Amino acid sequence: MTNPHSAPGPIEPIRIMLADDEHLIRGALAALLGLEDDLQVVAEAASGTEALAMARAHRPDVAVLDLQMPGADGVTVATSLRTELPDCRTMIVTGHGRPGHLKRALEAGVRGFVPKTVSAQRLAEIIRTVHGGSRYVDPELAADAISAGDSPLTAREAELLELAEDGAPIAEIAERASLTQGTVRNYLSAATAKLGAENRHAAARIARAQGWL
Repeated sequence: MTNPHSAPGPIEPIRIMLADDEHLIRGALAALLGLEDDLQVVAEAASGTEALAMARAHRPDVAVLDLQMPGADGVTVATSLRTELPDCRTMIVTGHGRPGHLKRALEAGVRGFVPKTVSAQRLAEIIRTVHGGSRYVDPELAADAISAGDSPLTAREAELLELAEDGAPIAEIAERASLTQGTVRNYLSAATAKLGAENRHAAARIARAQGWL
């Protein structure tokens, strides 16, 4: 039998995964968070694909994800983790917090949304908040999102604009989306008109800048 009066064991630290394609930032953050007694960085990743692999291998309590990463962006990673590792809380840290990004992140179940200008000490506090089951959204980013309003694009229009973003011809977009070329033209024309753009490439740039893609 165990002694009921024995001292409790040490509290398990919060296990963190950091995903950021900027090595210097990721390394500095890992070092600073490692100074906190109750936090432990168990994995680091430099891309969205690597972040998913690392999360599956290490099963962190909290995944701190950069918004813009090669392979898959932070919101895409968060969406996958929500299904695969429902106990893992996700946070987005971003240098470009567009209103549309915040909306997408919240829809993906992200619990924290913070700018990269936040201090390591404040980030540690937010990680604890998120791990405890609460949500934290940077007030300035939240205010920007409210004032900007929702995307005027339908899901299909956004999808096709994203395919058009790198200059792909209509025929290629139609093939990738499994639609006729005429249908693709109609969707892209509608999206271009909604955004008041000169052409589909300009429309894609506007939508990307707003965080709607």
